[in-house]
Amino acid sequence: MALNVFDHDEYRPPVWKSYLYQLQQEAPHPRRVTCTSEVENRPKYYGREFHGMISREEADQLLSQAEGSYLIRESQRQPGTYTLALRFGNQTRNFRLYHDGKHFVGEKRFESIHDLVTDGLITLYIETKAAEYIAKMTINPIYEHVGYTTLNQEPTLKKHLPHSQEEPDGPTPAKDDHNTEERLTSLVRRATLRESDLAPKYEKVHNFKVHTFRGPHWCEYCANFMWGLIAQGVKCADCGLNVHKQCSKVVPNDCQPDLRHVKKVYSCDLTTLVKAHNTKRPMVVDMCIQEIEARGLQSEGLYRISGFSELIEDVKLAFDRDGEKADISSNAYEDINIITGALKLYFRELPIPLITYDAYPRFIEAAKITDPEKRLEALHEALKLLPPAHCETLRYLMGHLKRVTQYEKENLMTSENLGIVFGPTLMRAPELDAMTALNDIRYQRLVVEGLITNEDVLF
Repeated sequence: MALNVFDHDEYRPPVWKSYLYQLQQEAPHPRRVTCTSEVENRPKYYGREFHGMISREEADQLLSQAEGSYLIRESQRQPGTYTLALRFGNQTRNFRLYHDGKHFVGEKRFESIHDLVTDGLITLYIETKAAEYIAKMTINPIYEHVGYTTLNQEPTLKKHLPHSQEEPDGPTPAKDDHNTEERLTSLVRRATLRESDLAPKYEKVHNFKVHTFRGPHWCEYCANFMWGLIAQGVKCADCGLNVHKQCSKVVPNDCQPDLRHVKKVYSCDLTTLVKAHNTKRPMVVDMCIQEIEARGLQSEGLYRISGFSELIEDVKLAFDRDGEKADISSNAYEDINIITGALKLYFRELPIPLITYDAYPRFIEAAKITDPEKRLEALHEALKLLPPAHCETLRYLMGHLKRVTQYEKENLMTSENLGIVFGPTLMRAPELDAMTALNDIRYQRLVVEGLITNEDVLF
């Protein structure tokens, strides 16, 4: 459980551990062993470190001078394939070498052989010297001992973050005086504030991507140095959290998206969007529904009739650019079908549909049940599989669509008609063959129709 620093008299910033950083400084440096004679058929992407088709024994002899010595040779057993021979730990290590525009022996890809060898020597040295230490890195992480906050609360940080006289163990992240937000890492940004009682507490997994950090960087989970020349760790694309790849597997699902990382409204993961903006539901859903209910409930063919696609695209761009300040009033868009079109487009462009891929089969199974009571119970169980932010948004949307049906004499939109419109909009078959997906359309309609009709019971 995360500590709330308001419950304690003193707060000390994380102590960044310097052991692995020191090891990186001690790692052997690359020493290229050049070939003094001209080699025929040398690949254009290798330099004088290429020695042609020499044996392992010859390579071993050439590399015996010093740690970090390296050369490239062509395999005698498999001509046309290449081996990086590297001196480490008083023995020669051989690695199959590949090139696809960049050089690589594993996952990491390098612009030059020198960079590949530099990174390899660092990794070999650290993993040899500190294998036991690395294996225990995720035990007692600093991450579990700090609280969490959002960008909206950051200005308060200045008041509540006491100054600590304690110097960190190892280099500290660089500071500048321009802006508190800029100098705080995503970890320290979470460090001191109470989560708002009004904020929905949705769980969200981190969106980690392999990242190359410029300059020394420390893991914000275990506080250890992130070693290597490139791709030293992973960074969350939504909140900016920086951690080792192995630490990313044990980081809690508590991503707090940062508005500086979440650039769009449309095509953005729903939970990411609501956590970034600290709202219960996506603002585009709330604003469009409020506008439709204010002036469109009696409009004939509501949601069935399409607005002009160019103007719907304009609404999308307005939300992406201005967020909750987007103007979707009648002054800007007189035709209510443009607003309904923008709302449907939002749901269609969700990377994970409102009724998620994981929950999809259960909803389809529920729709196939003929007994009304059993079908209702199955829908109720299927709803439990939805992430909280998805379930809350679906609840709000179904309440709105129920109100639309209350004006069906004017708008001619029954729950069945709305099911036809919203079935494929809210549900997408997860990698099914074309025929199965086609057959599912009928059941998608029945799912949405059932959710609308029984909205008061199900939610």
